[in-house]
Amino acid sequence: MSQDILNVKGVGKCFYLYDQPYKRLLSSLLPSLSQKAKGFWALKDINFSLKQGETLGIIGRNGAGKSTLLQIICGTLTPTTGSVETAGKVAALLELGAGFNTEFTGRENIYLNSALHGLSNKEVDSRIDKIIEFAEIGDFIDRPVKVYSSGMFVRLAFAILAHLDADILIIDEALAVGDALFSQKCIRYLEEFKKRGSIVFVSHDSGAVSRLCSKVIWLHEGQHMMEGGAKKVTEAYMEFIYGEMQGKANHQEDANEQEPPPYEADISEWYDCRQEMLEQSNLRNYLDIYRFDPNGAKFGTGKIQVDDVYFINDNNRKLSCLTGGKITNVEIVLSAKTDIKNLIVGFLVKNRLGQVLFGENSLLFNKEGYEIFKAKRYTARMKFLMPYLPEGEYIMSLGIASGTQEDHVQHCWVHDALVFSCQSTHVLHGLFGVPAKEFTIIERIESKQE
Repeated sequence: MSQDILNVKGVGKCFYLYDQPYKRLLSSLLPSLSQKAKGFWALKDINFSLKQGETLGIIGRNGAGKSTLLQIICGTLTPTTGSVETAGKVAALLELGAGFNTEFTGRENIYLNSALHGLSNKEVDSRIDKIIEFAEIGDFIDRPVKVYSSGMFVRLAFAILAHLDADILIIDEALAVGDALFSQKCIRYLEEFKKRGSIVFVSHDSGAVSRLCSKVIWLHEGQHMMEGGAKKVTEAYMEFIYGEMQGKANHQEDANEQEPPPYEADISEWYDCRQEMLEQSNLRNYLDIYRFDPNGAKFGTGKIQVDDVYFINDNNRKLSCLTGGKITNVEIVLSAKTDIKNLIVGFLVKNRLGQVLFGENSLLFNKEGYEIFKAKRYTARMKFLMPYLPEGEYIMSLGIASGTQEDHVQHCWVHDALVFSCQSTHVLHGLFGVPAKEFTIIERIESKQE
């Protein structure tokens, strides 16, 4: 069993608030005065451990204490209570520009920042060409960093971080600043680094957290709310955020609500279309579909309920399997307990790590939304192109809301509405493939100049 490379035990951090600046100075000389100041606990009793090769994601709203915790792990802040034990070299990318002198050039800052992490000039000499190549900032490497954009700052800082031979990398939202291409380059580096080191990663991008992290901690107002697998924790966090946005995490009864009649599921057999596939290649993108579980995890106001979800063909037959690369129909049976205007129906398809692959909603077809009425049941159908998928399990999550794209109330979000698995595929690279429609190659006849 691998040994813990990071151990956080009972860590708490209290910042003392003074009504006048001179009292802060006096408290540094007379510590007893700090007891009379008002204390703000940014962290309270945080406990977790990290083993060699693990990647820990930390999520939470702004002000949850994420950055404070990372600074304590790095040693730039001292905890008020508890302790942090590390076994190995720690390298961090925290505040943008931290450890840089803005008057120095990028090249000079490579030596400065590396020295802060314990590297000698000789060690930097042997790595500087690779650092400059990784940063991809061209001639700006010999210009003062005060003329750098925020993206260039991140490029240089991450390039240095990638060449420090650290055992633990700590990264705080830095990748949100850089451009998409460089962010992907950093993600690829981190995925490679996981094979030999450990990572503590803070981000609001749940897709990046799911892709990188083997476990996730959710902080809220300085407290440890939840710890576990990336999918489980990010979904719980999303449910909490929607609950806060809507002013209620749970359904509250509405006097005007009226229950629709009980839903009676169609018990006829699903149509097994495999017979039609027998003549096809054994590399067809074959997807097995599991039935909708009406008791699965969901959240929202409860004013709309999802009674059933299934894939269906153009002959209105429910499918137990389908193939990628073809036009697909998904049908959602929903009931309303009250009148709803500006209805939005949407879905997301995620892989087993919780990464969102694609999704769509009904606003694409009607920007004003739709109207439904209480005690009625409706069937919503969306037709879309199912891409080719690599082997593995996939999850379709559903959201039934009202409002606009920017400002809406979630009435029923179903985390795992449909689960389907890909048994055979020709997709070898990427998260999914798209059907190619045509390919031609012709000889070009170049005109001769006279």
